[in-house]
Amino acid sequence: MMTWSSMNFQNANSPIMEQLIFFHDYTMIILILITVSILYLMLTMMLNKFTNKNLLNKQNIEIIWTMTPSMLLIFIAMPSIHLLYLTDEINKPLITIKTIGHQWYWSYEYSDFKNIEFDSYMNKSINKNSFRLLDVDNNTIIPLNTQIRMIVSSNDVIHSWTIPSLGKKIDAIPGRLNQISLLIKRPGLMFG
Repeated sequence: MMTWSSMNFQNANSPIMEQLIFFHDYTMIILILITVSILYLMLTMMLNKFTNKNLLNKQNIEIIWTMTPSMLLIFIAMPSIHLLYLTDEINKPLITIKTIGHQWYWSYEYSDFKNIEFDSYMNKSINKNSFRLLDVDNNTIIPLNTQIRMIVSSNDVIHSWTIPSLGKKIDAIPGRLNQISLLIKRPGLMFG
């Protein structure tokens, strides 16, 4: 669970979120290397009193500072595209959950084995030990290590259904069915 002024991600509860965290760390390493190298070049240019008249006319230098950003963009784009397609992949779901967003609550329906429908409202408790505006009266129960398909729509306006620890966010739009795939690896109470 995230806390106030925390600068890191929530604990990953799905393989997709683990991959997102790895991609973030990989990209941050590249960005730190770029920042350090640019700061080093700026400091050496500012502190160096000598000038080289051949510095501006070198063909090799222009090739290097044109190809280096291109290669860095490719090194960032390839894992990003792979991760983008991985997040949209849906593998033979065992359970389908229908989720409908309303103005102040969500409706859930499990209809694969037994027809179960319930509404989930936010708790209005203001206890010091409760999660304000995150806790609900009826939690959605999702099994572990099971492929789940969630079909999301809205009844009135555009809503956003999300669980950050799973790395999932989907918009509930009136008149449109959106779907996501969920796979949970750890038990627990997740908020979103």
